[in-house]
Amino acid sequence: MSAVITPRTEALRSAPLDSWIALAQDESRIIATGATYEEVVAKSDEAGVQGPLIVKTPESWLSFSV
Repeated sequence: MSAVITPRTEALRSAPLDSWIALAQDESRIIATGATYEEVVAKSDEAGVQGPLIVKTPESWLSFSV
């Protein structure tokens, strides 16, 4: 069984590792990236995006199977 690829999955896969990212409310695209939470909040505000989902990406993605 293969995993379902969603817009959120694609956005996360394209995100820089070990950084903060802001996703659009529908989680389909990256609004801002940065080294700190504060930097991403400021960039999101500058882009006029209210209420983005802000997350820290891992240093590397682990692959696993269930």
